[in-house]
Amino acid sequence: MILFLDFDGVLHPDAVYLKKGRPVLHGAGELFQWAPHLSSALASHPNVAIVLSTSWARVLGFDRARGALPELLRQRVIGATWHSKMGRSVFGGFRLPECWWDQVSRYQQIAGYVRRAQLTEWVAIDDHGEAWADEHADNLVWTNPDKGISDPLALATLHKRLTRS
Repeated sequence: MILFLDFDGVLHPDAVYLKKGRPVLHGAGELFQWAPHLSSALASHPNVAIVLSTSWARVLGFDRARGALPELLRQRVIGATWHSKMGRSVFGGFRLPECWWDQVSRYQQIAGYVRRAQLTEWVAIDDHGEAWADEHADNLVWTNPDKGISDPLALATLHKRLTRS
């Protein structure tokens, strides 16, 4: 089973900004404050691997994004929906700062990965549920950006998604 994991609005409030190249949470709390909830939920599911579906992988790079996670989650990470090769768009001999990945919804990013990897068992935790296809609605745990995975309803939904297979 693959778990697509967003960070902002899932593992901490969706109020993170870069300051001198480092993510900083504006407001109450701290980065990854809700990560223990996810670690606990995954404890009884050792077969679940994580694919990062967060903009952190695009902005900071895969290694820094993965490295920011607490160890129990970090050790499950096997990849990301973003790869640096995706940013090599060239037009007229110039490298463009944006690519298709920046222009599509989170669902489309994940759906592309699912298609390429031919996944059949997967779930995504994200606070961006817009543009999510009806055919994959049961694959989404849609979080409130102010509560993330600390919300009991989100945790119950995650448990349901992980135990259905």
